[in-house]
Amino acid sequence: MRLFDPHIHMTSRTTDDYEAMHAAGVRAVVEPSFWLGQPRTSPASFLDYFDSLLGWEPFRAAQYGIAHHCTLALNPKEANDPRCTPVLDELPRYLVKDQVVAVGEIGYDSMTPAEDIALAAQLQLAAGHELPALVHTPHRDKLAGLRRTLDVVRESALPPDRVLVDHLNETTVKEAKDSGCWLGFSVYPDTKMDEERMLAILRAYGPEQVLVNSAADWGRSDPLKTRKVADLMLAEGFGEDDVDLVLWRNPIAFYGLSGRLTLDVVPPEATHEGNSILRGAPKEPEGPAGTPTGSDDPVGAPSVSGAPAGAASKWDDPTAAPAPGA
Repeated sequence: MRLFDPHIHMTSRTTDDYEAMHAAGVRAVVEPSFWLGQPRTSPASFLDYFDSLLGWEPFRAAQYGIAHHCTLALNPKEANDPRCTPVLDELPRYLVKDQVVAVGEIGYDSMTPAEDIALAAQLQLAAGHELPALVHTPHRDKLAGLRRTLDVVRESALPPDRVLVDHLNETTVKEAKDSGCWLGFSVYPDTKMDEERMLAILRAYGPEQVLVNSAADWGRSDPLKTRKVADLMLAEGFGEDDVDLVLWRNPIAFYGLSGRLTLDVVPPEATHEGNSILRGAPKEPEGPAGTPTGSDDPVGAPSVSGAPAGAASKWDDPTAAPAPGA
């Protein structure tokens, strides 16, 4: 089974999660930029974050055989903070990067005039950069938020079939489908959707243009939700082709609209900009007269001479199924 999680915030997760995801069949992820849990205080903090999504996070993912791409944007919540909105002027130089496969997350949080402005501006950026857009529908007043979102999309230069409307549920799915947009569902403990509700929607509306994600982040969430949905689909009578369509081919089709989606995982270098994820590595052998052969760092920093543990070369083809029993 091959799985693609099209919305997951891996910067909030551990390397154990990457390892478990690979064992479950996850071979590709898209990480949307999002609110970090507390307010940013300047555009510069966005830029450091964007840089990490373009560099450090793909480095971590590649060590576990997972292709990593991202979407970048001013998120809806922080669109209301005038300290943050100047990042809109910085986005164009990031949206040309190869790893960026959409503009997102954009959309609504509280449906304010400031959010209207940010959404319209970023839909225009997506159209101008020939990128699709990932749109966050609000957690409150979802149907009103969806309708307001679709109105802004219709007024934009970006066609609906290049827009993924995420965090949908039973109250919003029909109007979202009728709009011609792609449909995104977050399966998340306690809030959003669960596996059983997701299957009911698939039965009612079909698997076409449907993407299922875990939206795993720093909250109580589960990066293996895509696999759990896939397993339940098979147990409840869906075919293997349906599972592959929803959890592999649909994400590829949508993010492939960017022309930048690459599923090959290149084994990473030992470090990213001189840094590795290794800590407490064994000391290097001593040379003549007891002198160390490598770094004399007193805290025992890991050597950069070899590939890190868990390098991508140990994994199988990124598009292949995991070993039996995985």
